[in-house]
Amino acid sequence: MKSLVLDSGKLYIRDKDVPTTVGDDDVEIKIHTVGICGSDVHYYKHGRIGPFVVKEPMILGHEASGIITKVGKNVKHLAVGDRVCMEPGIPNLSSIQSKSGFYNLDPEVRFWATPPIDGCLRESVVHPAAFTFKLPDHVSFTEGAMVEPLAIGMQSATKAQIKPGDIALVMGAGPIGVMTALSALAGGCAEVIICDVVDDKLSIAAQYQGIHTVNSKTTNLVDVVKEFTDGNGVDVLFECSGSPNAIAQLTDYVAPNGTVVLVGMPISPTPIDIVSAQAKEITFKTIFRYVNMYPKTIRLLASGKINLKPLISAVYKFPQAVEAFDRAASGNPQDVKIIIEME
Repeated sequence: MKSLVLDSGKLYIRDKDVPTTVGDDDVEIKIHTVGICGSDVHYYKHGRIGPFVVKEPMILGHEASGIITKVGKNVKHLAVGDRVCMEPGIPNLSSIQSKSGFYNLDPEVRFWATPPIDGCLRESVVHPAAFTFKLPDHVSFTEGAMVEPLAIGMQSATKAQIKPGDIALVMGAGPIGVMTALSALAGGCAEVIICDVVDDKLSIAAQYQGIHTVNSKTTNLVDVVKEFTDGNGVDVLFECSGSPNAIAQLTDYVAPNGTVVLVGMPISPTPIDIVSAQAKEITFKTIFRYVNMYPKTIRLLASGKINLKPLISAVYKFPQAVEAFDRAASGNPQDVKIIIEME
């Protein structure tokens, strides 16, 4: 079927053989909308992320929504014609991690557009019904495709165990940083400070009530945090930049007995000031993707408590998918989420 294929560092729209058999517990989905993720761009530009190397032609894309066209005989909660979004990681449900409730940590998970697994930028996919979720009528296909990155923010806010009235700091105003800030507000934070060194990114985050933006290159972030917290420090810090410099200083901003959630992934090992963290008894938590977050994320979108529409920078049709990826790869600081519609 027609697919967007990464082959030897170049992108092509061409036919590629993919599995089409619908199992008893599966559904077939006609893809409608796909968001471009930073990992897709990284594979396009560099051909690898850590140990995951693109060695064979691979279909990109893992943030998707669509319409069900077939259902397996055991599927009861979904029907042909349902509008859905799909969780892109398929774990081994017999693994210890899955049985313990942490299927995102299953080492055998098969995640779309992570070599050697093909992604979803194609005409249709066959997917387990257990990882396929119906969209409410008033949630658009574009919002459905953005459930995937928002689920990372939701996982982060959940791990943080936010208490009503907390003040949070988000380091990094990229797509995940902004979605983490929105999740923190939805989770009970009274205010969220978000910092970056690019004003264009901060201007997008500044559209949201409750988010206060700081250019940490031109403004002393410590002073801002002290002002917002009466000198105590933030209750929760979300590190979403992956910047070694940001990580090295994060203990400066956190209140005693505060929590740090590490979301961004540094390219190389990065030191943390352990003694400063011990002196404040800071709790560190990490996240890897998400687990059981799709239903909650969809409910929040449906409620209107999180609005993702300001984050949509551009929409391209599938025949212009290569152009869309070239724009995403250009690193335009005014872009947050670029969307591809299949029809």
